[in-house]
Parts: sequence; C-alpha cells; structure tokens
Amino acid sequence: MDKAELLKLKKGSAAIRIQTLKMLKWRRYGHLGGAMSIVELMSVLYNKHLNYDPKNPQWEDRDYVVLSKGHAGPAWYSTLALHGFFDPEMLYTLNEGGTKLPSHPDRTKTPGVDATTGSLGQGTSVAAGIGYAFRLNKSSQKVYLIVGDGELNEGQCWEAFQFIAHNKLNEVIVIIDNNKKQLDGPLEEIINPFDIAKKMEAFGFYTIRANGQDEEALSDAIDEAKAVKDSAVCIVMDTIKAQGVPYYYDRSDSHSPKFGPESDAAIDSVIAELQAFIDENGGM
Repeated sequence: MDKAELLKLKKGSAAIRIQTLKMLKWRRYGHLGGAMSIVELMSVLYNKHLNYDPKNPQWEDRDYVVLSKGHAGPAWYSTLALHGFFDPEMLYTLNEGGTKLPSHPDRTKTPGVDATTGSLGQGTSVAAGIGYAFRLNKSSQKVYLIVGDGELNEGQCWEAFQFIAHNKLNEVIVIIDNNKKQLDGPLEEIINPFDIAKKMEAFGFYTIRANGQDEEALSDAIDEAKAVKDSAVCIVMDTIKAQGVPYYYDRSDSHSPKFGPESDAAIDSVIAELQAFIDENGGM
C-alpha cells in the first residue's frame, strides 16, 4: 500500500472516531467501547474494499455489511454519514423518538444498513443466508459480517459458522472483533473464549489474525480473505475496547458509559488530537 492510500485510510479512521465521539458526547450516553474498536475496520471497508453507491443504497450489485454486534451502530452511522448516505446533522438524532438512527441498526430506517441487528448471535445466521443467496445467484458480491467476541457466547453463532464452513461460503467474510471485553467484564472472567482463531480453524475456516488498530494490516487481511477460493474465511481482529480513547481502557463502564466532566475533557483531547492530524495532512 502506498503512503497516499494509507494516509487516506488513517484520516478516514480519524474522521469516523471524531464524529462518533462528538455524537455520543452530545447524547450523553451510548455504546462507546464496542463502537470505537471497529473504527479502523469501517474506514478500511468504506474507503477501499466495499462496492457501494451512497446515492443508491439499494443498488442490487452492492456488497453487504452485517454488523451483528449492533451496539456498535454509532461508528457505522458516522461512517455512512461521512460517505454520503445521509446528512451528518442526522447523527445528532441518535436514539431520539422517531429517529432514523436507533440504538441498534434497523434496515427499514437507516440508508446503507442492510440488516437489522442487535439481538446478539443472530447476525451470523443472517449473513450466512445472504452469502448463500449470492452463491445461488452466482454473484461476485461479498457480505462482510462483523461479530463481537462476547457475542460468541451465543450458540447460534457456532451453528451458523458450521453452515458457512460446510458450504465453503467464501462469499461471507467473517470478521471477529476481539476486543476482549463484554458488557459484564473481561471475556476470560465471563466465559473464557480460549483461542478464537484456533476455534475458527477447527470449525473449517481459513483464518487470518490481524491487528485491528492498523489500517494496512486490516486491508491486507481483507485482500487475503477475498483471494480464498475453496474455504470459508475468517479474520480475527486484535482490538481494544474503546480503542483510541485511553481514558476508558481500564474502566469497567467502557461498554456503555455515561459522560461527565472528566470523560468530556478526555474525549475533547482525543478529538483535538485527531483533528490536528487531519488538518496537518491536508484535511479531508
């Protein structure tokens, strides 16, 4: 990847993180931790890998995104707004009555959302169905499934993984956000997942480990996944809950915090640093 392309991806991540933090700070609550850990992935997908048309969100030949960990919706909404699916001002209606941006994604409300998610465990089955339809239609489309590591407590995920692996559905690129925490605490304390990549390999997946904080590593992993022809594929992203906002790294409320003066100051500092990075590199 050349320097210009990598810079575009990094500025894209900065813009998504800024907009998501502004939106959540304004709302005074929301799912910050899990949204932050997919920011770099969203930049890589929407700036390089996805086939989509923001002027025609229902374009028949588009690639699909299934955000099974639907609580990370704020990062997706920011990404969609920044890429022209709707006016960024709409972001400040998050969670309001009658909003088109509910707490968890709803395909009937938000332009660019292809699957209603948030009931954890179900998105994997939805993506498997979409991918199987692509196979039957002999389509070159892909569905990018984003699953949380805590979500893997749900048995339905593993049932769907068996279906994907059995049918070698490389139309579905499974991406597991391994941020190592869930609502109630660290994964190892709730239900130890052991080595997720080895488990996916045992289920029949061609599995790639990638640094989820590194746009180039993520892009390379997606390129590798797309090149696989005779196997189900999975990328396990090594991420941090509340990625990019160090104030929350060691806090127990990082999943869905409420904001106060101390957190506001920490968030404002992150936003200022990211905005300076964008400005110093020619803006967006």
